[in-house]
Amino acid sequence: MLYKFKSKAGADVIMMGPQGEQVLRLLGRDPAAPGIFTQEQLPQAISALEQAVAADEDAFAQRQADAKAAGEAAPRREGVSLKQRAWPLVELMRHAQKAGADVHWGA
Repeated sequence: MLYKFKSKAGADVIMMGPQGEQVLRLLGRDPAAPGIFTQEQLPQAISALEQAVAADEDAFAQRQADAKAAGEAAPRREGVSLKQRAWPLVELMRHAQKAGADVHWGA
């Protein structure tokens, strides 16, 4: 399953099912149904994604610090980070906000 995020303000953002579901849950949305982020909802959605990314980055930095303090090798990220995954969607949302457009998604 794929999730496609669309807006008249920019290029489509496509995510694989589990990653799209993760992002939608972070935004408080039901991943099963198509939906929309209206112009009015975009600032809150952008903020929620930025906060989730910051929390993920902080948790990873803490794991690295804990490993260093224990004299162990610093852990490496497995796969793509939330920051890398969410960035294209945040950019699309910012462009949509500036253009006064909505962001739609569907599976």
